[in-house]
Amino acid sequence: MSLTRSAIHRFRYIIYHTISPPLTNHTFQSQLHRSFLSHPIPKPFHFHSSSYSSSSSSSCSTFVRGGADDDYPTGDFDFKPVTGFNKFLVKLKMLIALPWERVQHGSVLKIILRGQISDQLNNRFSKKGLSLPQICDNLLKAAYDPRISGVYLQIDNLNCGWAKLDEIRRQILNFRKSGKFVVAYVPSCREKEYYIACACEEIYAPPSAYFSLFGFSVQAAFVKGVFDNLGIEPNVEKFGKYKSAGDQLTRKTMSEDHREMLTALLDNIYSNWLDKVSSARGKERTDIENFINEGVYQVDRLKEEGFITSILYDDEVITKLKERLQVKTVKKLPVVDFRKYSGVRKWTVGISGGKDLIAVIRASGTIRRTEGPFSAPSKGVIGEKFIEKIRRVRESNKFKAAIIRIDSPGGDALASDLMWREIRLLAAKKPVIASMSDVAASGGYYMAMGAGAIVAESLTLTGSIGVVTGKFSLGKLYEKIGFNKEIISRGKYAELLAAEQRSFRPHEAELFAKSAQNFYKQFRDKAAFSRSMTVDKMEEVAQGRVWTGKDAASHGLVDAIGGLSRAIAIAKLKANIPQDRQVTVVELSRPSPSLPEILSGLGNSLVGADERLKELLEDLTFSDGVQARMDGIMFQKLEGNPSANPILALMKDYLSSAT
Repeated sequence: MSLTRSAIHRFRYIIYHTISPPLTNHTFQSQLHRSFLSHPIPKPFHFHSSSYSSSSSSSCSTFVRGGADDDYPTGDFDFKPVTGFNKFLVKLKMLIALPWERVQHGSVLKIILRGQISDQLNNRFSKKGLSLPQICDNLLKAAYDPRISGVYLQIDNLNCGWAKLDEIRRQILNFRKSGKFVVAYVPSCREKEYYIACACEEIYAPPSAYFSLFGFSVQAAFVKGVFDNLGIEPNVEKFGKYKSAGDQLTRKTMSEDHREMLTALLDNIYSNWLDKVSSARGKERTDIENFINEGVYQVDRLKEEGFITSILYDDEVITKLKERLQVKTVKKLPVVDFRKYSGVRKWTVGISGGKDLIAVIRASGTIRRTEGPFSAPSKGVIGEKFIEKIRRVRESNKFKAAIIRIDSPGGDALASDLMWREIRLLAAKKPVIASMSDVAASGGYYMAMGAGAIVAESLTLTGSIGVVTGKFSLGKLYEKIGFNKEIISRGKYAELLAAEQRSFRPHEAELFAKSAQNFYKQFRDKAAFSRSMTVDKMEEVAQGRVWTGKDAASHGLVDAIGGLSRAIAIAKLKANIPQDRQVTVVELSRPSPSLPEILSGLGNSLVGADERLKELLEDLTFSDGVQARMDGIMFQKLEGNPSANPILALMKDYLSSAT
């Protein structure tokens, strides 16, 4: 080995091992057995703690329910430039950085925001869209990385909820505190894309850009007429007047309660959009609203009215960035793409963690109790696996607190209850904070209410404390197609769910209704207990109603408004960790690449197709038991593809969630 290489290895060893530059009311009284962690702790995911206001510096070791939002630390980001000896250390680290971590000085980080954005961490072979944690991570690293001059965002046809968009906006604004630029390019722009773009310093669009800032709408599809024509009779039991899942199967029009709920949700989203956009563009709210109502689609008008900076093609934006960075015209603009930059460690750019560990356990997707035969890797929330992670944290003395990060509309009611129990047991031993993403409703809220404090974004969809269950009577359909089914049974209720060729008999219908009502009472009463409310008070805000995070906070279902950074700040408060002390966040839900994903990443499309087939089969598998699941609310221009067939989407939703 050469002297130079020996010196580099020595430097690496010294820096890794010796230098860590600092940067900036109900509990179960259970006897819990302590034991050390039996499984190795995953690779730490460092969190760069920020400074908080003086009101956030106090600490508290007990959980207090119903605290006002102002009682909690904000978790706001405070950029502190790297100076002095720490700056020298960062340069050293970059000198000895691994090959895939090397970035040319003066580079621009290019991020293409398009399609679905997951709340889960992606593995390096995953091709399932963008990951919100990695978007936030890359923007934080870029803020401190002296090799990065700015960020070039290409925003196009986003498919995620408003809570994730709020988190991305927050990270963009945090990045701008570093003094570096963020430029947005929007070839196709609706309300979601513009919501992100207006957080950037400059917005560019090509002359032929598709702009449709026309407002918002919400729709609900009803399939009773389809079922009538097919000869299908749904026997549905729902508890909660706002639990509209049953209505969509048994009605042809929207009920007044359903309309009231959807109108409130739509008003919240519309109002929030107007407020954020008017603030970002320096305009009056009424001016934005008037502009929307004009139905403007011409890019020229958008520039004239100050909604975009200029009309440029992508290559012209690149030329403008070259001029800004004083790169010669004949040379290429140094650009690092999102995927490569994800391989740069925070340690390399001088962001260090602390000795105190906080666990993050993610729960994304539909809740199931066990893994199905066709389950795709990392698909949905598998109750058994989630409980294993909860118990590992509870039995380990290494973690000071835990955060349950939820992005789930619910699912299997039994699984939700079992996970709630384990979260309560964990909360009896150490602080547990629930952090909500786009959706934490029904079974997703069931999980959250087991935590000591709940943090949601303003437009998180949550609540939906209710249940729905049922079966389809297919007798008329069987007659039409010439199919017959006969059953021999023993026991008064043996045919309760087996006899799909007929409707319930009176005694069966009575038992079916009582069992569903019993679960609703359990859900509601546990929610009241967990949130320190009377049952009557909880009944007023339950009834299957979906709330935005902001409204949920005003009704006592949520404690604070914010993202993951605020949840971490509150976890530090509850664990008696000073707000100015760094912590290390350990992600316990890091996915391991499956063989199909690895092969797909290497270009094997057949394996990828096979994986898609498995996912489809899993979605078409009927779930057993009562469902604690949020209804399939369909927001035009808010959730998913507005041109998708609502009947097919709704049918798929219910086939995967109701029996």
